[in-house]
Amino acid sequence: MFRGFWDTLQYPVLALSPMDGVTDAAFRYITDTYGKPGILFTEFTAVEAISRGKTAVMHAFIYHQTKTPTVAQIFGTEVDSFYKSALVCAAMGFDGVDINMGCPAKNVSERGAGAGLILQPKLAQEIVKAVQKGVHDWSEGVTLEQAGIHEDVIAFIKLQPFHALESERRLIPVSVKTRIGYDKPVIKEWISNLLETEPVNISLHGRTLKQMYTGLADWEEIGKAADLVKQTKTTILGNGDVHSREEALNKISQYNLDGVLIGRAAFGNPWVFSGHQPTAEDRMKIAIEHTKSFEKLTPNNHFLSMRKHLAWYCKGFPNATDLRMELMKVQNAADVEQLLQPHLS
Repeated sequence: MFRGFWDTLQYPVLALSPMDGVTDAAFRYITDTYGKPGILFTEFTAVEAISRGKTAVMHAFIYHQTKTPTVAQIFGTEVDSFYKSALVCAAMGFDGVDINMGCPAKNVSERGAGAGLILQPKLAQEIVKAVQKGVHDWSEGVTLEQAGIHEDVIAFIKLQPFHALESERRLIPVSVKTRIGYDKPVIKEWISNLLETEPVNISLHGRTLKQMYTGLADWEEIGKAADLVKQTKTTILGNGDVHSREEALNKISQYNLDGVLIGRAAFGNPWVFSGHQPTAEDRMKIAIEHTKSFEKLTPNNHFLSMRKHLAWYCKGFPNATDLRMELMKVQNAADVEQLLQPHLS
C-alpha cells in the first residue's frame, strides 16, 4: 500500500469533507486559510464526463496553491473512465484521489454510482483497482495521450497553474468515501470488501443511503468499522453530525478513529476546525474575501451560487436577517463589499 501524504499528517486529523455544490476552489481557499484543516477534498466529479472530454466538470478541480494536502474526488460506474480520470487527477497535481461511494442523491445512486456501489461490491473493487492502476501508470511515465485522454481535457490541464505535466512523476494515494450501508448497516461485509483492495483511507459517513441526511449519524457503526480497519494499514475517518472541534476530538477518542471529516458545520464557519469563535465582523470580512476569491479562482462560474455562502456567513448577530435578505440580491463581489463595508470598523 502506498500511503503518500497520509503518512505525513499530524493525527488525529480534522479534514474538510467533500460536498457537491459547496467545496469549490474559493470555499477550500477560505477554509484552508482560516480553519487550517488537515486535508482538503474537492467536490466530486463524474469520471464519465472527464473521459468524454466534457471540460465544464473540470472546474471542480481548480485549486489554490497550498501546503495542505488537496485530494480530487471522483464518482461514476465505468471502470475504464475511472482509470483515465486517475491519470487526469495525477496530472492536475493533486496529492491524492478519493472515490465517492457514498453520495445518496437519486440521480447518482440510481445509476449505480455513489452509494449505489454498496450494492455492487465486486464493481466497487474493480473501480478501486482501476484508480490504483491509473495513478501507478502515471508515476511510471504513461502519458495522457497514451492513456487515451480526450484532447480537450489535456488542453484544460495545460492551462492550470499547478499541473504536473512538466514535473517529476509521482505516485499519489487512493482513498474511498462511503456510507455504513444502503438501506441498513452492512459494516462487516461492505468494509471488509473495500479493505481487500487496500485503499489508503476509508472515510465513513454514519448514515445509510436510505437515510440521506435525515436522522442521526450512527457512530456505533462507524466504531465497528474502525475495529475492522485497525487490523490493516488503512486509516479511517468518521463523518456525520460533527458540529465543533471539541465534538470531533471526542468522537475520534471514543470510536478509535484516525480523524474526522467536518462538512455542514463548516458552512459560513471555516474556523470550526480551529475552535475559534468568530465575531460578526469576522464573518463579514471573510464573506467579502470569499466572494473576491470566487471571482478570481473561478471567473467563468455563476456568481449567484455564492449567495448560499453569504447566507451562511450572515447569522448570529443583530439584524442578520435583514442583511441576509439584501445579500440575496447581489450580483458580484463589488455588490457584497458595498453592502457589508459600512458594518465593519
